[in-house]
Amino acid sequence: MLAESAHAGDDDFRHEAFFYAGEKEFADGASGFLADGIRAGEPALVVVSSRKIDLLRRRLKTDAGQIVFADMADVGTNPARIIPAWTDFVSQYGARPLRGIGEPIWAERSPAELVECQRHESLLNVAFAGSSGFTLMCPYDTAALAQDVVDEARRSHPFIRRDGTQWTSDVYPDTDTLARPFSKPLTQPPAWRVERVFQTGSLGGLRSLVLREAVKAGLSEARAGDAVVAVNEVASNSLCHGGGGGVLRIWQTADALICEVSDDGDIDEPLVGRARPDFDTRGGRGLWMVNQLCELVQVRSFSSGTTVRMHVSRQPG
Repeated sequence: MLAESAHAGDDDFRHEAFFYAGEKEFADGASGFLADGIRAGEPALVVVSSRKIDLLRRRLKTDAGQIVFADMADVGTNPARIIPAWTDFVSQYGARPLRGIGEPIWAERSPAELVECQRHESLLNVAFAGSSGFTLMCPYDTAALAQDVVDEARRSHPFIRRDGTQWTSDVYPDTDTLARPFSKPLTQPPAWRVERVFQTGSLGGLRSLVLREAVKAGLSEARAGDAVVAVNEVASNSLCHGGGGGVLRIWQTADALICEVSDDGDIDEPLVGRARPDFDTRGGRGLWMVNQLCELVQVRSFSSGTTVRMHVSRQPG
């Protein structure tokens, strides 16, 4: 593996996995990356935990005022909301060289969240394939994360950085591969789920069912309303694009209501629900809205059809 410069001789989007072990290595590597950008006059956005924001502010001192910081707990509890934040940042500056640090994956993420974060990391390469001059560094704490998570980072990032050295990942696939429909199996719903087949004319009954189950699950009136709207949006898509009907399944976990809609349709747009829609045109807004209402949305496209699983927490995130 050969060390190479930060921009590898071109202006393409550069997506790096930054491997570190513990807070000191994080602060050393991230502050150095940001200091290089400050010297080059490159605007920077950092989206990490509040604790790490404090670490970087102390390390960078007065230079920290030249950087925009955002708490990942606010931006990316639902990882599908992160790409729009980076898109907004990039769109402010056109083709100007930019730097970013984003850490969506940490040890406390649930297994379902982790899978969606890993999908997010892969889709960053799709979302910014046409961008120029944007370097995004994604930290991974090798002391806290399982080895399979670190290995997956090598597959979702074309470049790796550690201890000041950078190299090309030898297991990164091409962008077309990453853009294919996502078919990683979901966990099986529990046997005690509520299940309802729906078709044209049955959305009213479906909404009533979701509301009743949300109240049983202890959701507040506002949270129950979010669940109803989210299911209505996905079920409406099933009626229009998924064969004219589908199946709704509902169950509870310790902290959320889970609503899942399956139909015979297919979704081949990799950034569906993750790219802000053009509100001047019809269509494309349903899954975007669902991601704003739910703490996690899992979209799977199988040979047998499509499943959308929505997690609505008792406390909004």
